[in-house]
Amino acid sequence: MFGYVRARQDTLTPEGLAGYESAYCGLCHTLGRRRGPVARLFLNYDFVFLAMLLAPPDFGGAEGCRRCLLHPVRGKPACSGGDWLDVVADESVILTYWKLRDSMHDDGFTHRNAARIMTFFLRRAYRGARNAQPAFDSRVAECLGELNVLEAERCPSIDRTADCFARLLAAAAPATGWISQDRAIEQLLYHLGRWIYLIDGVDDLEEDRRAGRYNPVAARFPDWTQEDQAYLRRTMDHSLRLAGSAFQLLPSSAWTPEVENILYSGLPGVQELVFSGQWRDRKKRHRRNRP
Repeated sequence: MFGYVRARQDTLTPEGLAGYESAYCGLCHTLGRRRGPVARLFLNYDFVFLAMLLAPPDFGGAEGCRRCLLHPVRGKPACSGGDWLDVVADESVILTYWKLRDSMHDDGFTHRNAARIMTFFLRRAYRGARNAQPAFDSRVAECLGELNVLEAERCPSIDRTADCFARLLAAAAPATGWISQDRAIEQLLYHLGRWIYLIDGVDDLEEDRRAGRYNPVAARFPDWTQEDQAYLRRTMDHSLRLAGSAFQLLPSSAWTPEVENILYSGLPGVQELVFSGQWRDRKKRHRRNRP
């Protein structure tokens, strides 16, 4: 995943912001406990969303403060989960590892070498995660293999390429035995995965064009006119609406307000920033101001 799945924090209540931060810190601690300190370096808000989404309805939320290197004195609110949080931690390692593997082939010389180094250091954590979640690892490898073939062919269909990543993300939801709930989460993640793939294409459009790399948006819309942008916005808005509709079929949990904020406010806001060219500057400022 790519870091686009974020809440609109200025519209969260103080309690909602605390809950959002507790999910982030809880997942970070879980990554460290299960897969070591290196795995914690790759945590982003996409995986936090997944953790909040997969939380069971009876989960109560944060359970006190926990300390870390960034917050050694006062600590931060952190959730303590069960099997579901372990699953998310392992899946985040698997997705990160495979994304780095892709970067070793797709990006420029400097980025390729950086990805190769990071892959080396993440390898041990990945092996543990793969052993714990072999079915998900196999699905990720399968879907990315299909996607790589389409990209090598410079496929002009955004539906075919986006479908590969959408199916990959849909597999991140483990079966609970409740057919209707499992189907709703699968559909939510499918449409979210489609949106992520397309928004990443828009975000990387100019950079990929300069480097001569395949980009699904450039392949489908070589002229990238205002009409093209309007069309892509509509299909991406439709994916967000379908994801939101699927979410309405799920039972409430401690993080329902935060998940709603992400789906109905955060993602449309990120989409607007990416299309307007402001997203990368926002990310840089966020990294500089982050405590």
